Amino acid sequence: MPNVMFVCHGNICRSPMGEYIFKHMVRERGLEDVIGVASSAISDEERGNPVYPPAQRKLERMGIDAPPRRARRITKADYAEYDLILCMENYHVEAVKRICGGDPEGKVMRLLDITARPGAIADPWYTDDFDTAYDQIWYGCEAIFDRLGF
Repeated sequence: MPNVMFVCHGNICRSPMGEYIFKHMVRERGLEDVIGVASSAISDEERGNPVYPPAQRKLERMGIDAPPRRARRITKADYAEYDLILCMENYHVEAVKRICGGDPEGKVMRLLDITARPGAIADPWYTDDFDTAYDQIWYGCEAIFDRLGF
C-alpha cells in the first residue's frame, strides 16, 4: 500500500489541506484501502494545534471533509513508512532531508514538482490567499495518482 505524506512548516495550513484534499480524491476513487495519507510539519512550533481556521473554512466551502486533527512534526521513522513525502516549498524539502538523514530513495520532493508546472505552493499564512493555495494543492494532488500508477 503506498503511503503519501504532505509536509509544510507548521502542519496547520498547506500540508493538512494536501492531506484532506488527497484523502477526498482517494475516497472518490474508492482507494481508501489502497493508499495511505498523512501530513506533518518540519517544525515543532505548532505541534498539537488544530488546522488554521481559514484553511479549515476553505476546505469546508469546497466540500472537503476535514475532521479535527492536531499538528505534528515529521520524524526520521516517517521516511521508512511513506513512499512519497511531498513538500510545499524548497525549504521544506531540505529540512525533511535533514530530519530524516537524507533521501536515499528519492521520495522527498515538492508537490508541484510531480506536475507539468513545478514550483512552490503559495503560503496563505502570509497572504491569506487560501484560494490560490487550494488550487495549487488540488492540481498537485491530481498528479499523485499518475506518480503512483493509478
